[in-house]
Amino acid sequence: MLIVKKFGGTSVANKERIFNVARRCIEDYKKGHDVVVVLSAMGKYTDELIHMAKDINDKPPKREMDMLFTIGEQMSVSLMAMAMNKLDIPAVSLNAFQVSMHTTSVHGNARLKRIDTERIKRELDSRKIVIVTGFQGVNKYDDYTTLGRGGSDTTAVALAAALHADACEIYTDVDGVYTADPRKVPKARKLKEITYDEMLDLATLGAGVLHNRSVEMAKKYGVPLVVRSSLNDSEGTVVKEEVTVERMLISGVALDTEAVRIAVIGLKDEPGVAFRLFNTLAKKNINVDVILQSIGRAGTKDISFTVDGSDLDEAVAVLEENQSRLGYKELHSERNIAKLSIVGAGMMSNPGVAAKMFESLYNEGVNINMISTSEIRVTVLINEKEGIRAMNAVHDAFDLAD
Repeated sequence: MLIVKKFGGTSVANKERIFNVARRCIEDYKKGHDVVVVLSAMGKYTDELIHMAKDINDKPPKREMDMLFTIGEQMSVSLMAMAMNKLDIPAVSLNAFQVSMHTTSVHGNARLKRIDTERIKRELDSRKIVIVTGFQGVNKYDDYTTLGRGGSDTTAVALAAALHADACEIYTDVDGVYTADPRKVPKARKLKEITYDEMLDLATLGAGVLHNRSVEMAKKYGVPLVVRSSLNDSEGTVVKEEVTVERMLISGVALDTEAVRIAVIGLKDEPGVAFRLFNTLAKKNINVDVILQSIGRAGTKDISFTVDGSDLDEAVAVLEENQSRLGYKELHSERNIAKLSIVGAGMMSNPGVAAKMFESLYNEGVNINMISTSEIRVTVLINEKEGIRAMNAVHDAFDLAD
């Protein structure tokens, strides 16, 4: 049996935790399984690297940031190999170059194209535990790239798919997927299983347990995921195509405080305007989420949308550069907002779900700025200060508590 195990930064934050992870991996190795381990940078080390870079240059080039970031994972994997060696288990650490993880060339947010598995298979055949750097890849110019936030999850799932692994286990500082972030909603309940689609929406909408790109890839290649804690032995949450238990109306509530809103005022009310606006942003690899278009009046209309907070400056800059071509009158941006979402496959066959959510927010005196829906989710934009209170109110309204 081939098992891919991914451990996040908190799981390898210090010497004690590194040895804890090493022992967990060795348990499966001693049962005769092949083990591939994917690691993130230790603890808050990536934040330290960002601070160091900004101290030198407050707007560092993205290529150089990728070069800098790769230090973090290389430190983790080499120390882990040393720990296993100390425990008399043969292990080898490999970085993105040594494995050959081919990616696109978008620095800071590259996508994996393919992984060469020969080196990993060779090391597994010689009965070594293989420890691979998460989060990083190499582009066609032989430059390091990074996969964006949560990229180590994506590395693990991609490796599991490429190696046809029997299991892919994602270890975090929580022991599974909950109906809401237990740090924000104390009454949140752990789910035994959840579908790829529900998990994908939750991940996209701010539930930080898994990265959305990794769930997308797991669904595409049929990789069954298990989310569990590295700090205890409790059973985690299985993420798969179909769940066996009866579907709950709502699987979870997510809050994203990283989003910002941009309003483009006074666009011409004619065909092609929305295309020109969003194509301009797409060319800069800026992802747009919740979109609201006003009803046209006096030949003009307004379009509001959200982007990730880290893209705000670039989005505003590119829109201002293209003002005459896009033909808008004013541009406004707002930071202090939060996206609150409910997700659940059960809402497809149950009317009144959105109304119930809106009622719970009304009872809390929370104002809704924008609304977006799909078959299995409802998202509202609210004031960031009211985020956690609103999240708890919605969680209670749907009886998701333990």
